[in-house]
Amino acid sequence: MNDKSILVYGFGNPGRQDDGLGPAIIESLENEEIPGVVTDCNYQLNIEDAYSVAENDMVVFVDASLDAGEPFSFVRIEPSAEITFTTHSMSPQSVLALCAELYDRRLEAYVLGIRGYEWDFKVGLTLKAENNFNEAYKFLKNWLNDMLSVKRTNN
Repeated sequence: MNDKSILVYGFGNPGRQDDGLGPAIIESLENEEIPGVVTDCNYQLNIEDAYSVAENDMVVFVDASLDAGEPFSFVRIEPSAEITFTTHSMSPQSVLALCAELYDRRLEAYVLGIRGYEWDFKVGLTLKAENNFNEAYKFLKNWLNDMLSVKRTNN
């Protein structure tokens, strides 16, 4: 296991306008190379992601959302009581449930849902989603810094 690492996992399709919010957050985080932050990104969550999650101390799933308040929502989640998934995608809660079942790992987990508006087959965020991205990214960076400093203090 990495030394006190926080996994930030963005998912979504950058070829579907605002659905690319999760991957955009990951791209920005990767450019900053924050010690203690591990990133991963894909179009959707899969069964295999339980292993990546289990290798870290904490996880933040980042996705575009039609339901989030503007500019974003940030909620703590728990493993789902029932593991349900399709062959195409899983919920963050289902990934956590597999992580607990397969690897006996329960960790703090959150979902950062960034409000999106358009999901057409087009590359690039809408202007409103870009504004929400900026707010969510500032929040996430501050939150990560707070969590990492607490982890360093408790070490």
